[in-house]
Amino acid sequence: MTSTVRVEILVVGNEVLAGNVLDSNSHWMCQQLAARGAQVRRITVLPDDPHEIADGLHGSLGRASDLIITCGGLGPTQDDLTVAAVAHALGRTMQESPVAFAMIRDFYAMLFDRGDVSFAEMTPARAKMAQFPEGADPLVNRCGAAPGVLMHQGATTIVCLPGVPAEMKDIFTNSLAPRLDALFGQQAYEERVILTAVWDESVLAPVVDAVAARHPLVYVKSRAQVYGDDKADFVTLAARGRDAAEVAGLLDATEGDLRAELQVLGITVIEDPPRRP
Repeated sequence: MTSTVRVEILVVGNEVLAGNVLDSNSHWMCQQLAARGAQVRRITVLPDDPHEIADGLHGSLGRASDLIITCGGLGPTQDDLTVAAVAHALGRTMQESPVAFAMIRDFYAMLFDRGDVSFAEMTPARAKMAQFPEGADPLVNRCGAAPGVLMHQGATTIVCLPGVPAEMKDIFTNSLAPRLDALFGQQAYEERVILTAVWDESVLAPVVDAVAARHPLVYVKSRAQVYGDDKADFVTLAARGRDAAEVAGLLDATEGDLRAELQVLGITVIEDPPRRP
């Protein structure tokens, strides 16, 4: 088995903690990272406070994360503090990135040409987004002004992404993903859903526990539905490995064991369930 890339996500934003904005970014990133064979071990939501951001980053580094992604706080306003807080936590000076400055300048020039902004000149607020920690590289943002930030701290890769979902997804998909190839290497991930004719998770519990114990390399988890509705309970199987063949082998063995146990108990498996209920 290949070693699993350990990931932590730090979501930054008072608006998230106040309940004004739903954190859909973490959910999307978890899907993308899992599909690449990584394991998100923790998601932390932090306020727009430099000390809290630094404390969260130090915690993630202390847990020997391979990849830390911050999300939010990269904009032009004074409460967009993430990049400066990360630099301070790592003991790095902030300096203007000429590459990032050019990205931002060109983006506002394009917006001006389209008539979306009233002027194209770089202001201090716009130039603020080009201030990067020493040694950091900018990641192209095709949907917004603030570039992403990529840096390395020892064996850990740290990435700062904007909180606007469209911008976060664009940077992750088009600028960050190719750079993660070296970190993730050749890994595969697959999920399977086994839908059962059971509406009581306690009936599945002994089977799930026994199968999970016999297949420690596969994540085996039952999922309950609301009592009284028409949705049956199901079991999720998930595994990571060097390649698709290795993962398929792990899942085939676990699924066969699970189906045999369910058959002994007279529990029917409903075929062709949705892949991601």
